[in-house]
Amino acid sequence: MTRQLVDGRPVPDDDSHKELKPNGQQRDYVVLSPDELRKGYIKPWRNSYKHSCGVVTRMSDAIASTYAREPWFYSGTFCVGCHAHFPLNEFTWEPDGESMEPKNWPQSELDRIAKVRAEKRV
Repeated sequence: MTRQLVDGRPVPDDDSHKELKPNGQQRDYVVLSPDELRKGYIKPWRNSYKHSCGVVTRMSDAIASTYAREPWFYSGTFCVGCHAHFPLNEFTWEPDGESMEPKNWPQSELDRIAKVRAEKRV
């Protein structure tokens, strides 16, 4: 999978994009390239999620598209209420409440995704 930073630059080898800003977010985030995203989403496109603290966070379109295309791409995400990153099992998608952690999805959803991947050959 081809990756890039949200701003379109290549992912730096030194991981300098992971440096935290004063608000707790990284300087930039890794996302899938436009070519990868054109292959189609396997999950619904959603850009809001709720942390276990109760605060809802909105993400950029590029990050939301990456989640919709490849839900296993990230292992954690950011909470604007806590100003920190946490594992995906602490978050649910808004508005439907589905866990952001694929390990928590029912087998029927994993089977559906496997079928979509096989049909699209992705």
